[in-house]
Amino acid sequence: MKDNLSELFPLVDEAGNIIGSITRGEAHNGSKALHPVVHLHLFNSKGDLYLQKRPEWKDIQPGKWDTACGGHIDLGENVDQALKREVGEELGVTDFEAEPLGSYVFESAKERELVYAFRCTFDGKVTPCKEELSEGRFWSKDEIASNLGKEVFTPNFEHEYSKFFKDRDE
Repeated sequence: MKDNLSELFPLVDEAGNIIGSITRGEAHNGSKALHPVVHLHLFNSKGDLYLQKRPEWKDIQPGKWDTACGGHIDLGENVDQALKREVGEELGVTDFEAEPLGSYVFESAKERELVYAFRCTFDGKVTPCKEELSEGRFWSKDEIASNLGKEVFTPNFEHEYSKFFKDRDE
């Protein structure tokens, strides 16, 4: 399995206004063309955070633990539609209340994303999609803290965790 490099994403400015379109291949080839994504941080009522392990075949950060759900907004979708689609596809979760955390621009060596981050508390069944991610599980705050900076997590997850959760009690 591998990513569809011809899949179309919106090309956006830093305010999220659509200014064109771009393929996945162009978005991830070092062009730094800004494209939007959604991330969901899924906590259980004990405060543990669900993380997914990215499959080895992914073109960005293969094999690393990442945000519970993260995905691109497709051309023609809005943020809420993309969030519902991605969470359903990746985690099998369809009944959740997402709280917006904010948006920011994240840049890596290969890409530049406008990230719309959300969180929710969910105690139902999480069914990770084997075609989308290699595994998933809940991590305690201590487990996450002891693995930060050790290349266990994606840089994007570490950035978001520090930005939104590191110094808070969930």
